[in-house]
Amino acid sequence: MVGSFYLYWNGQHDKLDEEKGLYLTSDRHDRRDGVNRKYLCAAIGFLIALPLVWCGFAYGQATPQSVESDPVALVRRASHNELAPGNGHPYRYTLHKVDDAKITTKEIVETRDGDVARLVATGDKPLAGDAEQAEIDRLNNLLAHPEIQQHRHQKEQEDSNRANEMLRMLPDAFLYHFEGMVDGPNGPCFRLSFKPNPNFTPPDREGEVYHGMAGELWIDQKQERMVKLDAHLIADVNFGWGILGKLFKGGTIVVEQKDVGEGHWETTHMQLKLQGKVLMVKSLDIETTEDASNFEPVHPQMSYQEAVHMLLNNSGQAQAGQTQTAARN
Repeated sequence: MVGSFYLYWNGQHDKLDEEKGLYLTSDRHDRRDGVNRKYLCAAIGFLIALPLVWCGFAYGQATPQSVESDPVALVRRASHNELAPGNGHPYRYTLHKVDDAKITTKEIVETRDGDVARLVATGDKPLAGDAEQAEIDRLNNLLAHPEIQQHRHQKEQEDSNRANEMLRMLPDAFLYHFEGMVDGPNGPCFRLSFKPNPNFTPPDREGEVYHGMAGELWIDQKQERMVKLDAHLIADVNFGWGILGKLFKGGTIVVEQKDVGEGHWETTHMQLKLQGKVLMVKSLDIETTEDASNFEPVHPQMSYQEAVHMLLNNSGQAQAGQTQTAARN
């Protein structure tokens, strides 16, 4: 969960680097494109959107009374569960994204070699003509140049590792208070409020962002997984996710995830509204909403080449799926 925001941020960072001609862009789903999401999360993030599965601590189910007396213990277990190895089962899903008034829909397939994405619609209308052919050509070029996918996958892993470090800080970075029980997508959830812990010393610049965040964190009672983060910036904060900059007070971050089947958790919604400065010069204005749906498992050892062929051979099905997604949003 913390991972989703962080990984998104690194996608924005890549775009800045591309403008400077530094290196090839790697979209979060292009980790989540895929969010997987795959696909600015841990760095300001809270819900790691990687497909991690609940490890199932050997604890009895937490009660409101136990959480009220020690909310940090629950957060610590939930953080552990987010970081636990998953079942290795990748998924295919649809990602609908609204970014600065630009609307795109992509089909994402997770593989052992990283996520693969196909753009199937813009402005909630299926691609046609030259745009459709350009996307087919891009995927065929990806097949012919595995070094492109290798580069993307390597960056996904690097970003995921940094996101995980941010996730490990969560139990100590904030002061938590039990606010009650709420209904979540998979059952009852503990609703915690949080505010910065004045005694927390970030180990690096990336962790400094937690000094300026407050909000709510929902945790599933049964599986002890993070279900929802609703955070806002209560002060200007510095960040250092590969670049130096500042995020201004007032920004908001919402990330949600749920069990999409058989204990497999995925980020299903993310909304970011952030303003700031990059390198203290370039203005930063992010207003993005992502919704993931239509989750279907694919075989565990799927290669990126197999995913490309799947996406190329199911264009009609993909466009039908995007139409249904657009209708729900």
